[in-house]
Amino acid sequence: MSDRLDGFYEDLLGEDDDPLEEWSARTIVTTMLPLLAALSVLQMVSGSVLQTFEETLLAYPSLLVLVPVQIGTAGNLASIMCARLSTQLHLGTFELDPSNPDVRANTLAILGLAATVFLAVGIAAWAIGRVLDGSLGFLEVLTISMVSGMALAVLVVVLSVLSVWGSFRLGYNPDDTTIPIVTNVCDIVGVLILFAVASVVI
Repeated sequence: MSDRLDGFYEDLLGEDDDPLEEWSARTIVTTMLPLLAALSVLQMVSGSVLQTFEETLLAYPSLLVLVPVQIGTAGNLASIMCARLSTQLHLGTFELDPSNPDVRANTLAILGLAATVFLAVGIAAWAIGRVLDGSLGFLEVLTISMVSGMALAVLVVVLSVLSVWGSFRLGYNPDDTTIPIVTNVCDIVGVLILFAVASVVI
């Protein structure tokens, strides 16, 4: 396994150094500190974007329930996808190719999980919205949850694959970079997708 891994890294990087030797605390901190600082700014942008939809959220309690759950679920799916792809990369079995059976299996698993979870989330959001005197119907809430959720799941898959491959090609350990990047992007884009779908459905 070690020889296979060494050969994989040499083919990709064109050098003999083993990146495993650079996984020190100092390298991890110097890589993640500027990244997390930049992503913190993005989180502030996400909060500002969410604030612009305050009136809509107060008018439709079901959407108020959907926002944190949708974003949180997308982040969880992104963490699963990035972790599995990073593991495949370190094992030397990851290839940026749609015909790769491992990538296809992970993609189908993420989409299947998303369909199941966002269906349940839509039903729960409708029920809670009814308790809070919400006016959105069952099909409206379910459509918003499923369409925006599946769009987020596709985004998760694309961002995860590209961020794992891009991080490695740039010389960064995907374990340090991919999950914060993908989850923060999903926070911002998830809000925009949810309200874009809601504006069409309502």
